[in-house]
Amino acid sequence: MSQTVDRALSILPLLAEGPANLEQVAGRLGVHKSTALRLLRTLHEHGIVHRQPDQRYRLGTRLFALAQQAVENLDVREIAHPHLVELNAQTGHTVHLAVHEENEVLYIDKVESRYPVRMYSRIGKPVAITVAAVAKLLLADLPEQERRAVAQRLDYPRYTARSITDPATFLAELAKVREQGWATDLGGHEESINCVGAPVRGPDGRAVAAMSVSAPNVVVSADELLTLLPLVRRTADAISDEYSGRTPSPDNTERQR
Repeated sequence: MSQTVDRALSILPLLAEGPANLEQVAGRLGVHKSTALRLLRTLHEHGIVHRQPDQRYRLGTRLFALAQQAVENLDVREIAHPHLVELNAQTGHTVHLAVHEENEVLYIDKVESRYPVRMYSRIGKPVAITVAAVAKLLLADLPEQERRAVAQRLDYPRYTARSITDPATFLAELAKVREQGWATDLGGHEESINCVGAPVRGPDGRAVAAMSVSAPNVVVSADELLTLLPLVRRTADAISDEYSGRTPSPDNTERQR
């Protein structure tokens, strides 16, 4: 990287801490004030920094606009897919990725299990929103008032004896999921299918998607599937890190192996 670019980029973390004057910027960079001023003027011309009336500099709105545009153009499915494939290879079970869009929770990716039994789910298909683990994760992340409004307008089909069938129970389940950070569907949609899932979070900490591992009782019991929860959560965290542009910690990277 050129020295000029390196110095210019070094200004941004400083201004992220708050407005700074020319002398502070020059001191942080270890350069003469004329050099710092030249860099600041260039960044100001591009809207990356803004000069306040008090002659201090802060991050500019153009930088925030670019960051927001970059986040909006991220394809969480593209980022998540290699992680889903790896999780499928490690467990052998069906892996799903889902998002919340326009009052529905939709599967946007699926990696099939290695065994002959297949789940009746497909990419683009809405999930059973009142029982599915991925739906619980995404709805639990909504603000409380919005969660309550969603719970009141949903229908509550009794798919099985374990289905949630009323708003109060659903809200209690969402509160539990929100607190613990993971969710299950243990025979709530299909008696023979169990599922455990975790959220994928964006740079602001909000859930942008949810992923899950599902398996039929004839392959593994619910208790056996729940032992995969740490692996599921680590996979979701790895997707979140990559989606948000964070560098995973060495400990987390080692646990993924």
